Amino acid sequence: MPLTVHSQNHIDPSILQGRRVAVLGYGAQGRAHALNLRDSGIDVVVGLRPGSKSRIRCERDAVAWQAIGAAVANASIVMLLVPDEAQPALYRDVLEAGMRRGAALAFAHGFNIHYGRIEPRPDLDVIMIAPLGIGDQVRRTYERGTGVPALVAVHADASGLALPVALAYAGANGHGRAAVFETSFQDETETDLFAEQAVLCGGVTHLVTAAFETLDEAGYPPELAYFCCLHELKLIIDLMYERGIAGMRRSISSTAEYGDYTRGPRVINEHTRKEMRALLAEIRSGSFAGELAAENSRGWPVLAEGRARAGDHAIERTGQRMRALMPWLARKDS
Repeated sequence: MPLTVHSQNHIDPSILQGRRVAVLGYGAQGRAHALNLRDSGIDVVVGLRPGSKSRIRCERDAVAWQAIGAAVANASIVMLLVPDEAQPALYRDVLEAGMRRGAALAFAHGFNIHYGRIEPRPDLDVIMIAPLGIGDQVRRTYERGTGVPALVAVHADASGLALPVALAYAGANGHGRAAVFETSFQDETETDLFAEQAVLCGGVTHLVTAAFETLDEAGYPPELAYFCCLHELKLIIDLMYERGIAGMRRSISSTAEYGDYTRGPRVINEHTRKEMRALLAEIRSGSFAGELAAENSRGWPVLAEGRARAGDHAIERTGQRMRALMPWLARKDS
């Protein structure tokens, strides 16, 4: 069933007038939200933990900040943009007792609500505004007068105004200039996790690495393997992003398109689909969330081992040499 789509014309920005928004966290998304809301005329304050280095950046950006407790106590809307694993303790230790009665608790990802790791007070509205883009894009497109699409959802509507508030927040963050899709915490969480594991992170990185290793083991120069299997991926992704898969195929050579149709299914086959279904089942059952919580409680040993192994891989050593020849790829701080 298609999602309900809201545009700026469906949003009443006056709902946020007289309401203070506390944005907790000043990472990529936190900074984008705080600056966009401020520039939209919203009363916004950033909540930071004691000793946070982000206070320097807030001051440089001319955005107000306070300790988290103080920020929460005076806010009508609290947007939780600290990492997922830090949110349950923050809610338990500060927000549960510190939030104003009848306030709205907002998320940019449904993980902790969907899996019951946070159980908000019954007097709170619980909403989600999830940008479909990284923080840098959310800010950059806003500054250009456009925006990235976003998802909104309502988990609890104590006030009767939860959806209008979520839509108004999305509009102030620039999403109404593109499109705002109404969904649920469950659907956003499960599809987001699945896409990360099967395609965006797990699928793509392991596919690229395996292809690089295949060429490298066959004796081809690692530089060629890097360019063919990793560097040129952006060209294809950009075409898919702009024109869709069919449009991308119309833009490549007949040789490449023929290889797509005839060889692609030998790589992505029924075994792959079976594993994808298994991944989705683990996400829907909550077993992945439990596994993640156990990993966090142990201090993230799988992440540490994976980062060390990946950083020492030949594709990374080759990539560092190749990217050094292309200074225009150097990362710029946002």
